[in-house]
Amino acid sequence: MKIHVVDHNFYMPKVIASYLIESNDGPILIETGPDSTFRNLSKSLDKIGYPVENIKHVFVTHIHLDHSGSAWHFAKAGATVYVHQNGARHLVDPSKLIESARRIYKDQMDELWGETKSIPEEKVRVVSDGDTLRIGGVEVRTVETLGHASHHNAYVIEDTVFMGDLAGIRIEGGPVLPPTPPPDINVEAWQHSLNKIRELNPKVLYPTHFGKSTDIKEHLEELETRLLECTEWIGARLRNGKTEEEMIPEFEDLFSGILEEAKVSPELVKSYELADPFYMNVGGLVRYWKKFRLPS
Repeated sequence: MKIHVVDHNFYMPKVIASYLIESNDGPILIETGPDSTFRNLSKSLDKIGYPVENIKHVFVTHIHLDHSGSAWHFAKAGATVYVHQNGARHLVDPSKLIESARRIYKDQMDELWGETKSIPEEKVRVVSDGDTLRIGGVEVRTVETLGHASHHNAYVIEDTVFMGDLAGIRIEGGPVLPPTPPPDINVEAWQHSLNKIRELNPKVLYPTHFGKSTDIKEHLEELETRLLECTEWIGARLRNGKTEEEMIPEFEDLFSGILEEAKVSPELVKSYELADPFYMNVGGLVRYWKKFRLPS
């Protein structure tokens, strides 16, 4: 199986990846990145030898804009876009998705993500847990992997899993950080999804942020441990009456300290911050606690 790691150069290298898999029926693309980097992606695909119009099968792990924001370009060129059932309607009508993202990113929205357009319904195909599609001799199996989002799939090809955000953020073998943005973090569902991946016993993981990981057991254990630590960190402060605004600078220091302790270079720290804006993690975990853990 031939896999190309395609870097979107989202402000800098090693922040957002798409993965192109060659098949006998043309290439399969996993993740499209945002519209803001579509030109970079298109140029890279041309260099590989597969221009956008040649790509007829596009899988997105979930509909957050850094994963699916430029899917409409591929649909316009004739591709089918495969997605979780809870995300499909938001690709057809992205108005609520855009509104939700704008509440988070405010005046940075357009610069970060560009334009998100609707995809014709006939170009969106729902894939569910256990579905296996054969495309040009390549079998793509869908595994529903909720937790980071309520519309998240991982995709399995042979002994390789394309993980989206389920496996966290890890760049050049650095620490694994859990991305926990609002609105629908569910820690218990995330743990269940990690166990589903463990049961598959894969040899390779490809997180969208960023690149190849082969120390599967250690990677997933680090992600789960840190996810639970961050969850309890937020919960303790909520019980002590701290506001989200008060927690944000402390949480930013927490993640910065993890990267500093691991001696991550300043350049890669910036890549981590772009892939997983530290402040956003607070809002997602606060919402999780208020929805699932704190008494009403």
